[in-house]
Amino acid sequence: MAKTKNIQAKSRHLKRFYYTVDQAVEKPFNWKQMWRLLGYVKPYSKTYLPGAIIAMFISTIVRLVVPIIIGKVALDVAIHNKDTTLLTYLVIGIGFLYLLNYISNILRIKWVNILGQNVIFDIRQHLFSHVQRLSHRFFDSRSAGSILVRIMNDITSLQELFTNGIINLLMDVVTLTGIIVILLVLSPKLALAIMIVLPIMFYISTKLRRNIRRSWQNVRIQQSRLNSHLNEGIQGIRITQSFSQEQENAEYFNGVNEDNFESWRIASKKSAMFRPFVEMSNAVGTIILITYGAYLILLGEANGGIEIGTFVVFAFFLGMFWEPISRLGQMYNQLLMAMSASERIFEFLDEKPNVEEKENGFEFTDMKGKIEFDRVQFSYEKDRIALHEISLDIEQGQTIALVGHTGSGKSTIANLISRFYDPTKGTVHIDGHDLREVKLDSLRQQISVVLQDTFIFSGTIMENIRFGRPNATDEEVINAAKVVGADEFIGRLANGYETEVEERGNVLSAGERQLLSFARALLADPRILILDEATASIDTETEVKIQTALGKLLKGRTAIIIAHRLSTIREADEIFVLQHGKVLEHGNHQQLMDYRGEYFDLVKSQFQMLDAM
Repeated sequence: MAKTKNIQAKSRHLKRFYYTVDQAVEKPFNWKQMWRLLGYVKPYSKTYLPGAIIAMFISTIVRLVVPIIIGKVALDVAIHNKDTTLLTYLVIGIGFLYLLNYISNILRIKWVNILGQNVIFDIRQHLFSHVQRLSHRFFDSRSAGSILVRIMNDITSLQELFTNGIINLLMDVVTLTGIIVILLVLSPKLALAIMIVLPIMFYISTKLRRNIRRSWQNVRIQQSRLNSHLNEGIQGIRITQSFSQEQENAEYFNGVNEDNFESWRIASKKSAMFRPFVEMSNAVGTIILITYGAYLILLGEANGGIEIGTFVVFAFFLGMFWEPISRLGQMYNQLLMAMSASERIFEFLDEKPNVEEKENGFEFTDMKGKIEFDRVQFSYEKDRIALHEISLDIEQGQTIALVGHTGSGKSTIANLISRFYDPTKGTVHIDGHDLREVKLDSLRQQISVVLQDTFIFSGTIMENIRFGRPNATDEEVINAAKVVGADEFIGRLANGYETEVEERGNVLSAGERQLLSFARALLADPRILILDEATASIDTETEVKIQTALGKLLKGRTAIIIAHRLSTIREADEIFVLQHGKVLEHGNHQQLMDYRGEYFDLVKSQFQMLDAM
């Protein structure tokens, strides 16, 4: 019973979430946004786009001209007068026109696809580049999955619009307009009689398309739920197996899978009704053409009737008439879906970095590494203050340690030094320069951060160490690895430094990944080094190697060490003890031990834990 409730609660949560996400589909058409989207076509407005439009016009003109030649010239003139010479010329001419149509279609499809793929490439590149420059606050409030959906799925959903939609829309409008004009010119009475079914068809098809659109929207919601559960199930497989919850997961997946199947069944059933409805309208038009057209032929041209050739032209165009109408209806749905996707894309593109960069900001060329916090206050949220007017002076080349319980503000100080955030109040200075006045790249190129959960990219070990300094030589990479003690385990690998590591470096142990991050930091040769619980995932044997390497790593650099292990922080020049965002006490290890305050208690508790082990 408890499992069923959990599954139902999870299902309701996902339904509410995805229903909210997809509400944009029902919004009215936004022309301003459409023009902004079409702005990505502008770079190709003098290359692929004109060629595709010209090819489209040639193809459309051929399709409109051939029926007229067959009906009005071949039948009413050549065959009626038994003019075989003219008939021969007409056959050759029609063959040439169809060849021209064939070549035009090939070029149109080729150029439109190149245009569409280039536009999709540009949008995706633009969005990814923009997201890369956004501040940490942006990523704090959004999951990686939601960002991936925008960059991949939402942009992919625009592909059909740019590869076929725009040109097909233009082609269908031109074709439909041309057919109506030609039919009205040839026989206004017969044309109006055939088109009398149009208002009824338009009304019913509008209702039907709206219903179909909602059904496919439900398919998207169900697919999103299915994808979400799959991602969650795969990412959390170790936890699932640890708690023996495979059966519950399978039961929930079965329910989500059934919902997805049912949504597809209903949407497919409703969509299957649209094509037969168009064909039925075509059938009604054919009946009117045969009945009324036959009457006009018998009436004779002299009495306001029509010739056989005109009847044949109408028969040709009647088959072509409903096709663009059907596609235009589908195109409108496609445009609404594109609007929904583009709204989400432009929402990210309109996002501004919280950490603003001045165009004429100061650039560090020879950073010394002196850091000052002048009455700095910072809040991640308005009602929760992380730092309370902290003032710190860290001299050039000094190693300081930040200690305290979780949530005391240690990592926040490190984030402010890298200017991932700006202080709510007060200022942070490096070498006397307010970080708000400094170019971000010039600042961060002088700072290396080693985190507890280090990130290893797909690629070789050599490429991962070289990440912070792409122009480093192989020899420099190897020397950096040797200094931090990583060369030993790398040498044991089959391909050494050219060993390919999987996503997040899963083929390496936590300690090995951490050693690579130390080598990466050393190779970057920063003036300021931040170690944020960098030795927490390392075993005792590896830590001995790291402690030896730290002497070389920290030499001549300003270092901020955030750690709980006494062995990591006791050699620091100064230790700051933080509590609830305030500096409780500071001094070197011996001074703080003599003071017998909070630091003394932390060290004492750590030794008690070791004794208990």
